Amino acid sequence: MRKKFSVISLTLLLVCSLALLGCGDKTTLKMATGGTTGTYYAFSGTVSQVLSENIANLSFDVQSTGASKANIYLVADGEVDIAIVQNDVMYYASKGIDLFDGEAITGFSAMAGCYAEVCQIVSKSNINSIAGLKGKRVSVGDIGSGCEFNARQILEAYGITFNDIIVNNLSFNDSATALKDDKIDAFFCVAGAPTTAIVELATSNQIKLLEIDDVHADKLIADYPFYTKYDVPGGSYKGVDSDVQTVAVVATYIVSDDLDEDLVYQMTKTLFENADDIANGHPKGAELDPAYSVSGISIPLHPGAEKYYQEIGVR
Repeated sequence: MRKKFSVISLTLLLVCSLALLGCGDKTTLKMATGGTTGTYYAFSGTVSQVLSENIANLSFDVQSTGASKANIYLVADGEVDIAIVQNDVMYYASKGIDLFDGEAITGFSAMAGCYAEVCQIVSKSNINSIAGLKGKRVSVGDIGSGCEFNARQILEAYGITFNDIIVNNLSFNDSATALKDDKIDAFFCVAGAPTTAIVELATSNQIKLLEIDDVHADKLIADYPFYTKYDVPGGSYKGVDSDVQTVAVVATYIVSDDLDEDLVYQMTKTLFENADDIANGHPKGAELDPAYSVSGISIPLHPGAEKYYQEIGVR
């Protein structure tokens, strides 16, 4: 009798152990970010940690990549499950335009817009408006970059084309140096504000941050729905004491269409409900807001994300 009880006990123990092992299986998602010195990588490191801590059996393999365009291909090709990208670049991909001219990319959808990447137009102190850039030497970012497309679209809203300016294709740091050395008159910079390159420039040079007024911002948003209005707070840069309205694109998480609806729902919900914890780990977490998130999303949402936004009444 004792022997029989022992066998039964061992069998039950084995079954229970196997069940516990099954429950403990982790889902590991591959997350594409950007360069290791950039905001995408650092911010996503914090996000992945907070999501892992609050969603049972979920972990992330955070990968450094070539950022937005590369990340879209990685998700579409099934190489990664989630990635952070500029919302304008994901729009181009979905339509097969601009950076993806003639090649519409499928297999991905939006999860959450996180923080603003601000379109900042920096000029010498004697240039007071975007209209005043006509005939001037203007850096519009690297050739083929998202910034270059943003510059083209913003100028277009003012009736200006690249033929109306002397185009320079420089990085943000090189643009700041060129303005300081009087080699250009203005430059476009698309990045979180305040931006280090502009902060350093403004400490030793008088600059203007050019406004995009409501009329032109509304026209731009009507033509390109991925833009949102954004006020750069006064005091962000030396000599720029008042708020300056411009527009922004949004750093956005996209996910594979193949990801489970409930998992994406849990990730979206956890992202916003733990925004304070994310902000403690990275300052961009302070910008997390569900209403702002959906305002800049111009491609289909993943059903799991859509469920969360509808649940809280922002969709």
